[in-house]
Amino acid sequence: MSQPMTYADRPWLDPEAEPFIKVQSVSKHFGDFTAVDSVDLDIYKGELFCLLGGSGCGKSTLLRMLAGFETPSSGSIVIDGANMNHVPPYERPVNMMFQSYALFPHMTVESNVAYGLKRDGIAKAEIDRQVEEMLTMVELTQFRKRKPHQLSGGQRQRVALARSLIKQPKVLLLDEPLAALDKRLREQTQFELMNIQDKVGVTFVVVTHDQEEAMTLSTRIAVMDAGRFMQIGTPTEIYEFPTSRLVANFIGNANMFEGRITENGQDHVIVQSKQPECRIYIDHGLSIQEGTRVWVALRPEKIRISKQAPDNDGFNMIKGMVDDIGYLGGTSTYRIKIDGDRIVEITSPNQARPKDGNPPIDWDEEVYLSWDASSSVVLTK
Repeated sequence: MSQPMTYADRPWLDPEAEPFIKVQSVSKHFGDFTAVDSVDLDIYKGELFCLLGGSGCGKSTLLRMLAGFETPSSGSIVIDGANMNHVPPYERPVNMMFQSYALFPHMTVESNVAYGLKRDGIAKAEIDRQVEEMLTMVELTQFRKRKPHQLSGGQRQRVALARSLIKQPKVLLLDEPLAALDKRLREQTQFELMNIQDKVGVTFVVVTHDQEEAMTLSTRIAVMDAGRFMQIGTPTEIYEFPTSRLVANFIGNANMFEGRITENGQDHVIVQSKQPECRIYIDHGLSIQEGTRVWVALRPEKIRISKQAPDNDGFNMIKGMVDDIGYLGGTSTYRIKIDGDRIVEITSPNQARPKDGNPPIDWDEEVYLSWDASSSVVLTK
């Protein structure tokens, strides 16, 4: 039987918890351009926190301000109770792992990992002990005498991680740490990174533009756009309860149906949509007036597809034609044309093997789409 979540697991829910990193009204201007626009953020000790957004959204600029490579134009950054605004990078309790890994090509793995300790004048016996511990943790002891060009991309990433962690920083900043890896290796390394972070207990702040990477890695995510945070929450909160169309479309895929609220009861809401022409029933009330223009977001995997009309009492159902199919092995993606040229996307698991090798639903077939009353998210912006 699983144990209930506690404040120790989710300190951001604890009103008594003190944030380990506090970003307070921080802005960064480059001439007339505002890269970061008066943001506030609390990150707690031991979190693996992701800053997520597209190119130019301000996430890397914010990371560089945490590292000390950029100075805020206004606002303050506090780490472990100390204001960092005028503290140089080399005096901050942080380390940074760059996207390129920045390994010394002429040095062996163990020399790369030991470099920072040697610069600090640590005794050789102590360096050897710490390097051995770190190489064991990242599973690279057998590669200690190799040079970076003799390693795979994933191995180089682990060397860079070991070198960043060996000086025991309070915070590790990671700038697109898995971007150089291929898809399969990136997925494998995500779990390795999570396990290492859990072992060392260091607070990680990761910058990424990869939504799946952020969802897999993080305790919480801050979605950035145009220098501001659009939403901050756990991966589940961001995905299942987006607060805007921008967030819903940025994290995964979402079908958007525009409409107006025609009925708002204590335990339900009805939205009348014109494209597609349907009535949408949501199984909870909202503090929104009837007649308000809204958008209903539906994730592709929440929609059922069938050749037979479902018994939905006239709610949460659309009829359409199969326009395209993408077979992905474990799942299939269907693009359904409705109301002439509107496309609705559905993702369906392939749970049963077709008896004759033919797909259960084929191109140009008429189908019905339906969904549960709990599946819709109503958005006002």
